[in-house]
Amino acid sequence: MNLVSYIPHTQALLNLATVLLLVSGYLFIRRGDRRKHRNCMLSAALVSVLFMVCYLFYHTAVGNVPFAGEGAIRPVYFAILASHVTLAAVNLPLVVVVLYYAMRGRFDGHRRFARRSLPVWIYVSVTGLLIYGMAFHIYA
Repeated sequence: MNLVSYIPHTQALLNLATVLLLVSGYLFIRRGDRRKHRNCMLSAALVSVLFMVCYLFYHTAVGNVPFAGEGAIRPVYFAILASHVTLAAVNLPLVVVVLYYAMRGRFDGHRRFARRSLPVWIYVSVTGLLIYGMAFHIYA
């Protein structure tokens, strides 16, 4: 096994870490712990950037990997994949805006955009785990 073959597994771990950091950050802000919230959310952003670097490196090295599942699972997989990719693209600028508002101390704007971005970000990370499980384990 070469280094490139480990990247999908690393990406899954990064997605899992992102989910855990996002949920933890949400719980910390609900408890009023801004410092822990900030640390979790900045960590989630950094882990997501690392995920994207791995993703781009992997697909540059390997190209497109066809889904091996057959029958009724194919439209399910591609529906999940399509929503995942679309919402990831939509959420990226939202996350940038959320971070911008937070860094500027403009917490009304931060809160307004975070309420939209957080559930989408969690969805994207969880569906990333589903896609990984389907493509690399269940239907490999």
